[in-house]
Amino acid sequence: MGLTIGVDIGGTKVLGGVVDSAGDVLAQTRRDTPAQDPGQTADRIIEVIRELSAAHPVDAVGIGAAGWIDATRSIVQFAPNLAWRNEPLRDKITAAVGLPAVVENDGNAAAWAEFRFGAAHDADDSMVLITVGTGIGGGIIIGGNLIRGANGIAGELGHTMMVPGGHPCGCGRHGCLEQYTSGRALVRFARADARERPEAAEQLLALAGGEVDRIDGPAITQAARSGDPVAIAAFEQAGRWLGVAFADLVQLFDPQVIVVGGGVIEAGDLLMKPARASYEEQLAQRGRLPVAEVRPALMGNLAGVVGAADLARV
Repeated sequence: MGLTIGVDIGGTKVLGGVVDSAGDVLAQTRRDTPAQDPGQTADRIIEVIRELSAAHPVDAVGIGAAGWIDATRSIVQFAPNLAWRNEPLRDKITAAVGLPAVVENDGNAAAWAEFRFGAAHDADDSMVLITVGTGIGGGIIIGGNLIRGANGIAGELGHTMMVPGGHPCGCGRHGCLEQYTSGRALVRFARADARERPEAAEQLLALAGGEVDRIDGPAITQAARSGDPVAIAAFEQAGRWLGVAFADLVQLFDPQVIVVGGGVIEAGDLLMKPARASYEEQLAQRGRLPVAEVRPALMGNLAGVVGAADLARV
């Protein structure tokens, strides 16, 4: 198969690209996402595909969507940040553009891109991607195959339970990983600590105009880099839970590589140093046994596009 199109759909953007078999993006375009209107969202996707296919001879389309996708890779069963509910997206797109299409979860698409072309390109068997952003996402590859599960919803790493009876999660459970090591968790930790000991959060509060409820992720990162104790403690807490998640992933899947992506990791060692320390502590009894190497993601904002396009070849 020659060139394919990958389309990455989030709550704010529809990003499309023409991708070759080496994972190189030859052209790209984007539209805003009318998130509350499924019909208009499909129209935007079709616009992106038509624009790209008019300029390049493409053979298929892969669509990465933030939501639960059925096992046939055709229906968006539920999307938390979009209005899709049992949306037959594949058939709509194929009928409109005349190209074969597949629909995949965006975390799975990003994981496939990192495995094939990115941080784990040298792995020949297995990798787990965990993305740390506003929430937690990910994807699992075992034996060189993307693991989708019986119903197409495997790899929802953010909704594994860390703390029984813990903080309530938007998925309906309590104590999910997403509530302890995401961008939202980082903000919650920092705000709670700033209320408890405002004298230790001087720099952080200054960046938030003196108002605890205005503390956000960029302010926490900036304050932590300047040595603010409360901001540093928030990263340490989130990093500790992330390391616990790494250890659990090793026990479950024994992958060659764990790849960490998402916006929060732009904080670098503020998050990853405590995460690595926690990971090593959790696996101390493994002794000299090999465990997965933890690596930062390399594909950036184009991971979903590249992965979706390549999955259209599979």
